[in-house]
Amino acid sequence: MDLALRSTAETHDAGLRAAAFEFGIEPMLLLDPHADLILDANPAACTLLGYDRALLRQTKVSALHSGQLPALIVFTQAVLDKGAYWTNALTPRHATGQPLRLEYAGTVLPGDDRALVLLTMSDLDARRRRYVDAAAEDHMRGGIATWQRVERVFQDIERENQLILRAAGEGIYGVNAEGKTTFVNPAAERMLGWSAEELVGKAIHPIVHHTHHDGRHYPDHDCPIYAAFRDGAVHQVDGEVFWRKDGTPVWVEYTSTPIRDRGVVVGAVIVFRDVSQRREADEKLHAALAEVDRLRERLELENAYLQEEIRIETNPRGIIGQSEAIQTTLRQVKLVAPTSAAVMITGESGTGKELIARAIHEASSRRDRPLIRVNCAAIPRELFESEFFGHVRGAFTGAMRDRIGRFELANGGTLFLDEVGEIPLELQGKLLRVLQEGNFERVGEERTRAVDVRLIAATNRDLKQEVQRGRFREDLYFRLNVFPVESVPLRERREDIPLLAQHFLTSKALKSELRLSEGDARKLSRYDWPGNVRELQNVIERAAILAQNGRLRIDLPDVSGAPPSSGAPHVKTDSRPAVMTASEMRAHERANIEAALAACAGKVFGPGGAAEMLDIKPTTLASRLKALGIANARGQAWP
Repeated sequence: MDLALRSTAETHDAGLRAAAFEFGIEPMLLLDPHADLILDANPAACTLLGYDRALLRQTKVSALHSGQLPALIVFTQAVLDKGAYWTNALTPRHATGQPLRLEYAGTVLPGDDRALVLLTMSDLDARRRRYVDAAAEDHMRGGIATWQRVERVFQDIERENQLILRAAGEGIYGVNAEGKTTFVNPAAERMLGWSAEELVGKAIHPIVHHTHHDGRHYPDHDCPIYAAFRDGAVHQVDGEVFWRKDGTPVWVEYTSTPIRDRGVVVGAVIVFRDVSQRREADEKLHAALAEVDRLRERLELENAYLQEEIRIETNPRGIIGQSEAIQTTLRQVKLVAPTSAAVMITGESGTGKELIARAIHEASSRRDRPLIRVNCAAIPRELFESEFFGHVRGAFTGAMRDRIGRFELANGGTLFLDEVGEIPLELQGKLLRVLQEGNFERVGEERTRAVDVRLIAATNRDLKQEVQRGRFREDLYFRLNVFPVESVPLRERREDIPLLAQHFLTSKALKSELRLSEGDARKLSRYDWPGNVRELQNVIERAAILAQNGRLRIDLPDVSGAPPSSGAPHVKTDSRPAVMTASEMRAHERANIEAALAACAGKVFGPGGAAEMLDIKPTTLASRLKALGIANARGQAWP
């Protein structure tokens, strides 16, 4: 029975509450602040606002207070935090478009899943008219007390505004239509270091907003804060700085909202917050992402480079030979490898200079970092600097992205400059600077980068003569020639020829039963090998392809006479060879490459391609095809 009575009483109370809302004299709105929705409005509210009740139920709270979102957020949060709060800083729009001066009293209504707000509204203009009428009547009666009551009302309104301004965590200040400050809240004073007394009545732009973060002047006619009371629109800005009293910048985001009086814009209120920590975190994140991109690019380049190196048909297992010349070279490698000294490897083409460089690198403390090889003879003159030091996007035509140079790629490892005598004279000074100071700049970039590289150079030229002729810097020569190593030509270590031939036969033979006979070894030893080890490798591969019935067919120019003694320098008996001009050499190279392309049916890369037949890297052949202007199979120039 008691339960039934209690249920009846609760139902009765709920009905009374609903009736109080429905028939209340005071205008009331039921709000869902989380969804920014007006859930219901009583008839008094509909009359005050001039809207149909069904339309109000479909209206957002922020839409009713257009351009006043910061103040609306401050009020709503204060109601939710304190349980009840009031303000007269909000001016909703009447259905006719005119702003209404109202006093809001908000109360939290607890719900099952979310808190609602009951908003009671009072018309300040109507209240003022009542007070004025009452004051006029009292005045007619000689009364003064009512005027005092009116004055207290406006004092209360001013006090409420001050409470809101002081409670807000964001910096808030106002400016009039002349750009002069009208008020400053305590949060703005703390963030800017200026007191309200120092700012009120003065133009605030020259004080806190006069300069961009990079030092450029910020004219007041470009200021979005002032623009709010010039164009009557709300301006939201992120990524600018205000200047503190001590001259330091503070990164801010702000909203400048125009203030209207009877439809006329009379100023603006600015709400801002300090976002310096967020910006610093963003900059650190961007820097970290840039570093990740740089490392990823470097790893990609290293991987591509190492994959290319794997395809190079050289002996990766070491230097082969038992001659005294080879033993001397190995002793030199053992001596210089543990140091960081620059090494100059000299010798004819095809003698294995790169193999010596690899042996030095593998025996050094840098073996865990890559050996980066640069063929200086294959780089176009205008691309040397970019190849060595890299470039940034837009540094020159065709620079579509940042590129890491070979020096940066070899950082911590070894850089092998093959055919170092081909480096243009104008670039040799920059190369010398990197070797002396250990730093460089990418093309098109002012940032200086440090690098730790061990340099090994190789050449088949007489660099001393190049220095005397003015084609090679003397200071660079001495810097590179700290520890010279000579790569001995094959004709001066003939006892190694059978060992090398058997090695190439074992690693390259197409038929596993092929063996090098004593006659083959004698025939090979009698030949002078002007192309050195590279020519021997090609001869053995060709002999293996042409082999019949298990016997090699070694195709060599006719040799006569007994072989010279082992290890003795060979003295040629033929006449002095004809000397070709540069144009003749270029024509000869072009004819040789075109013959290789014809023999390979135009195939350039891969097994059976022209690069393999010529025994050069595919990238080197591509560069020479472009330099010599040799067209591809479709008659187009090589890229």
